[in-house]
Amino acid sequence: MSCSTTESRFGGLEEGGTAVLDAPSAYPCPPEERTGPLWDALREVMDPEIPISLVDLGLIYDIRQDGGQVEVDLTFTATACPCMAFIHYDIADRLQREPGVEEVKVIETWTPAWTKSRITPEGREALRKFGVSM
Repeated sequence: MSCSTTESRFGGLEEGGTAVLDAPSAYPCPPEERTGPLWDALREVMDPEIPISLVDLGLIYDIRQDGGQVEVDLTFTATACPCMAFIHYDIADRLQREPGVEEVKVIETWTPAWTKSRITPEGREALRKFGVSM
């Protein structure tokens, strides 16, 4: 089963949800299904160390919305990332500016582990411009 674009644990894509969480193959959400206003908002949230979006770095695994409640599944490149608190704050701050979003819960997940293969083509291009080889 792939990431659902019609019905998730918290509703369909029109509510911002995308994944059925009890389906391991659906996680993280495939890049082609990372659409909608919440995904677009998170594309504006940059990594504090390099100006590349968290979405393009492949750190956002899924977003779900139930009414005014939003959950974001987030991973990091390393367990000792010094920017964890900043990233949590930036995600919540940006999403709470979206219409209808009242509360944001960021859930750290380490499974599956992040790898550089999760970086989008746009993220790879941005990294190259900053002199980071892929």
